Amino acid sequence: MTSGDPAVIGRRGSYAKGVARRQEILDRAIEVFRERGADGTSLRRIAEAIGVSHAALLHYFESREQLLVAVYDHAERVRDREPAPENTGAVELMVAAATRNVTVPGFVELYSMLVAAALEADSEHGRAYFTARFERVRGEFAERLRAQQAEGTVRADVDPDQIAAIIVAASDGLQIQWLLDPSVELERTLASLAVLLRP
Repeated sequence: MTSGDPAVIGRRGSYAKGVARRQEILDRAIEVFRERGADGTSLRRIAEAIGVSHAALLHYFESREQLLVAVYDHAERVRDREPAPENTGAVELMVAAATRNVTVPGFVELYSMLVAAALEADSEHGRAYFTARFERVRGEFAERLRAQQAEGTVRADVDPDQIAAIIVAASDGLQIQWLLDPSVELERTLASLAVLLRP
């Protein structure tokens, strides 16, 4: 669900070698998170686990929060390398994203943890990142819903902006339920929103 190329989280690196090194750190950090989770893991321990010095990690990321937000953003970009066709409906797009999310070990846990942490008063990077991300995703869904209304495949008597927010909320809530109880039928339950929106 990414669109465009938002600003790099942390420092990019001055030269091509630095850019590649940063990318390698993010790739390896994703693997460490999948194995160990992020809760209670210090920046120093993450550095040790991926085989770089603490100073090297601080060269690219100024805090643990910034690193984990960058890890999530990087993982989402990797997941979404092939964009959905333009005519994909809003609900179908969210169903596809949520279905992919649960196939990546630790991805839903990382997302849920970072969103919760973004609500804390001292959250700087997470709050800014997820506020912008929610706005972007709602906007994309609302645009798709308007197109569907014009095609006659979504009810004309609903507000696309409000429904976009409801779709995001339903997906996030169902993914949390799935974390607690993997028997929750995430894909089928989310897909039922499309039935409610049919004319």
